[in-house]
Amino acid sequence: MDLEELGAWLRLTLTAGVGNTAARRLLARFGLPQSIFVQPEAVLAQVSTPAQARALVQVPEGLAGLVETTWTWLQHDATADGVARAVITLGDPRYPQSLLDTEDPPLLLYMMGAARWLAHNPFPATASLAMVGSRNPTAQGAENARQFARALRDAGFVIVSGLALGIDAAAHEGALEASGQTEAPSTPPTIAVVGTGLDRVYPRRNLDLARRIAAQGLLVSEYPLGTPPLAPNFPKRNRIISGLSQGTLVVEAALASGSLITARTAVEQGREVFAIPGSIHSPQSRGCHALIRQGAKLVESAQDVLEELRLPPTAAPCGAPDNAPPGESGLANLPEGPLLTALGFDPMGIDALVARTGMDAATLQVELLTLELDGRVARLAGGLFQRLERT
Repeated sequence: MDLEELGAWLRLTLTAGVGNTAARRLLARFGLPQSIFVQPEAVLAQVSTPAQARALVQVPEGLAGLVETTWTWLQHDATADGVARAVITLGDPRYPQSLLDTEDPPLLLYMMGAARWLAHNPFPATASLAMVGSRNPTAQGAENARQFARALRDAGFVIVSGLALGIDAAAHEGALEASGQTEAPSTPPTIAVVGTGLDRVYPRRNLDLARRIAAQGLLVSEYPLGTPPLAPNFPKRNRIISGLSQGTLVVEAALASGSLITARTAVEQGREVFAIPGSIHSPQSRGCHALIRQGAKLVESAQDVLEELRLPPTAAPCGAPDNAPPGESGLANLPEGPLLTALGFDPMGIDALVARTGMDAATLQVELLTLELDGRVARLAGGLFQRLERT
C-alpha cells in the first residue's frame, strides 16, 4: 500500500470508539478507508452511532507520528538480514482466510519474518496448530511442549503460539529445531502472535527467540508500533492464535491460566481443542484436566493430534530414530532403574527419596546428577527433582 492508504487505515484503527465491528460495517458501505473519511458526519451517522460519526470526522491525536514511524519501519531492506516487514489489511489477498472466517478478525496485521514467506502468501492453506500453556511450567511440561512441537512440525504443521515464557517459548523452540531438518520448507516453522507492537519484544528474556523466529518464521501483531505490553492486549490476541490454527493444544495450565481463554476462543471458532494430562498433584495440570472433563481431546502423543485432524502419519512422528544417542531418543526405551522407579513422575526432594530408596543422601546426589546429565531427571527450585520422559 502507498503512504496515503496506510495513513487512512491507521486513522481508522486509531479512531476512538470505532472497534473492529463498526469499522467493518463502514468498510462494507464505503469501501476503502479513504472513502470513509471524505463522508459528511450525517452520512457516517447512517451506519454508525452519532458518537462514532463525530469521532470519524476528527483526526486522531498522534496519527501523523504513527504514520511516519510505520512507513519508516516498512522501508526496512530485507536484503540485509533476510527479514521482511509488512502491514496487511482485511482486503489483502495475503490475509489468512482462517482468521477472516472468525467473528472478530483484526483490521490490520503487522508482520515481520523471513522474506520468502512475506513475498507471497505467508499463511498458505496448510495444517497449523496452536500450542499454549503455563508461563511457569514443570520441567516435564516444557519438555513435552518442545517434543510435541518438534514432532508435529516434522509432520507438516505450522506451530502457532504467543512468545510468552514457559510453554509458548518451548513450543517455538521445538518447531525451530525441526525446521533445521528440512532444506526447503514450504511453510513457516512457527508463528508468534504477540501482544505488543512489533518494534518491541515482551518478555525481554525472549529477545533472542524473537529474532530467530523473525529469521525463520513469522511474528504477527494487530497492535500499532510502539504499543507497550498492556495486560488487556494479551487475552485479546489469543483469538488470533486460535484463529490461525486448526486446533489448540494446551500442554500445561493452572485453573486460572490465560491458556484456557485461548481454548475457549478455539471452541467458539469451531476449532478442535486438545489437552495433555498430568499429575493429579500438580496445580499446572488442573487446567488441562478441566478441559478434558469439558470435552477436550486427551493427548498422549503427537500421533493423537495427527489422527484427530486426519493428517497422514509420519514414519516416526514422536522422537528420534531408535539408534539415536540417549539424549536424543525416546527415553522410555532405556532401563528404568530403582531410583527412577522411586522418583515416579512428581517432583520430589532428597529426604523423600532417602525414605523411599533406603540410599544415603550423598549416594542419591551422585545418582541424580548422573541422571540429570543423561537428560532423564531435571533439578527444580527448592531442592526438588523431577523425572523427564520423551513424549
